[in-house]
Amino acid sequence: MASSHLLCNTFHFQPSCNLSSKSNISSFKARGPFSFCQQLQFPKTPVVKATGKKVELVYDPDGRINNLADEVDKQAPLSRLTLFSPCKVNVFLRITSKREDGYHDLASLFHVISLGDVIKFSLSPSKSIDRLSTNVSGVPLTEDNLIIKALNLYRKRTGTDNFFWIHLDKKVPTGAGLGGGSSNAATALWAANQFSGCLATENELQEWSSEIGSDIPFFFSHGAAYCTGRGEIVQDIPSLVPLDKPMVLIKPPQACSTAEVYKRFQLDKTSQADPLTLLEKISRNGISQDVCINDLEPPAFEVLPSLKRLKQRIAAAGRRQYDAVFMSGSGSTIVGIGSPDPPQFIYDEDEYQDVFMSEANFINREANQWYQQPGSSSTICDSPPEFACSIE
Repeated sequence: MASSHLLCNTFHFQPSCNLSSKSNISSFKARGPFSFCQQLQFPKTPVVKATGKKVELVYDPDGRINNLADEVDKQAPLSRLTLFSPCKVNVFLRITSKREDGYHDLASLFHVISLGDVIKFSLSPSKSIDRLSTNVSGVPLTEDNLIIKALNLYRKRTGTDNFFWIHLDKKVPTGAGLGGGSSNAATALWAANQFSGCLATENELQEWSSEIGSDIPFFFSHGAAYCTGRGEIVQDIPSLVPLDKPMVLIKPPQACSTAEVYKRFQLDKTSQADPLTLLEKISRNGISQDVCINDLEPPAFEVLPSLKRLKQRIAAAGRRQYDAVFMSGSGSTIVGIGSPDPPQFIYDEDEYQDVFMSEANFINREANQWYQQPGSSSTICDSPPEFACSIE
């Protein structure tokens, strides 16, 4: 026994934290908000054996720690997830043809920006219904909402039966041409996949998402993409502009109906600029007014004539302030690239007292992570939050 005691004392195992508490054990897991999709792993440690006539002692710290961590996982599975849901701008948007199915083919440089919503997901005890709440009026809380459509799509595709309590903290205005609803849907698909242990790949989520919206697949890029087809064909590209390039978003209270804009669209009156040439120019020289072409501006300005005047006034007032002024998507947001500040007349004139304004910049996301809200990070908790204004 003496020899066994000496052998054991010659091995010094020094863990990086105190193993006496469960909270410290959980810290052995890989870092990062979505690391629970990865198998728990630890550095290989040699097994120490002490043998004698009556005793054989095997000390296996790897196995002990992994077993304890597995027990923690069983007792505290993921039950809450808070995610940032950013919107996008179309740096340029060319409409290239009309398809036989009635849709239009487009070619556009999409880029995610720092303005976004925050969505809180909690597992629901219900196995039949999701419950959605929000902080603003006018947002549908039924199955018409793209968040609910995305969760239904995920369950259909994977056969899972998780239902959720969802709270949408809405910051992105609706009817703005910023893809806020599409981003919400993509974020919901990502969240559902985390709760289910990542049953689907990102490519599968991206492919499935096109069933419920043309802009949704873009958000599974890493932040910048050249999109074609209806928008669902996404070519992930490196950001062609500095991420710290500031911008200001200005949206009047009136929204532009995408259906109405396309109804007034005339293909023979569009720009003839080659989209790939526009990409090359942006890559070489950055953003300028001559590359920020949006073929939907003329019909949108017919739907909302005051929007044309707003764009013209912003461009005139900010000639030395903005690199480019353009409408995003089908409107009604006007984007000024190069400064976070709106022109002074926006503050001075009563006509514009109800406009939405926000500064922003371009952002990307890291591989295997969702988009991070500037100045904060996604959070994972163990118990469901309180929800107000919810509806079943």
